[in-house]
Amino acid sequence: MSVDFDSGLKQASERLLELSAKLPTPIVLIDGRAGSGKSLFATKLAENYFAVNKQAARIVRLDDLYPGWEGLIAGSVYARERILEPISAGKEASWQIWDWEQGCRGATGEAGNGFREFSGGTALIVEGCGALSKTSAPMASLTIWISADDATRRQRFTERDGGRFDEHWGVWAAQEDEFYRAEKSEELAELVIQN
Repeated sequence: MSVDFDSGLKQASERLLELSAKLPTPIVLIDGRAGSGKSLFATKLAENYFAVNKQAARIVRLDDLYPGWEGLIAGSVYARERILEPISAGKEASWQIWDWEQGCRGATGEAGNGFREFSGGTALIVEGCGALSKTSAPMASLTIWISADDATRRQRFTERDGGRFDEHWGVWAAQEDEFYRAEKSEELAELVIQN
């Protein structure tokens, strides 16, 4: 059974606070198709966490990790290997963001060339298409799937970037189909939210 956005946010916030009392670094995975509302949900969840815990959650957005428009699966694997596996093993995670303009890892003109690090000690929220898979789910403390109807998702996708990336919708949707058919991500979610 799914719940609406606000009810889901309330449940996820309560659950994350419970987990934070028991774990040094609770890991939250938020997945769903493009335009479903994952980024907004992650931001609101982090805000709620900070309001009570007075500690900032670390948000990792898979949009910063995909190696281009055909990189959904590669981005999922990169997040698992470079972030989730080290953090779940109590080690430091280190990764490099994707420069969409240059088409390579790194960030032109940025100190450290786009490298990021995280050693835990606060909640880790990873959101994006491909965040929740059969191999990532066991490392998570809380798994969330967010869904929305196709028309709404498509409209949000277009509005988010003023239609600049509409040509990539079909390629991305095909990767989603392949990934979610294989991984059954929605079935791995503890909390399913209709947005």
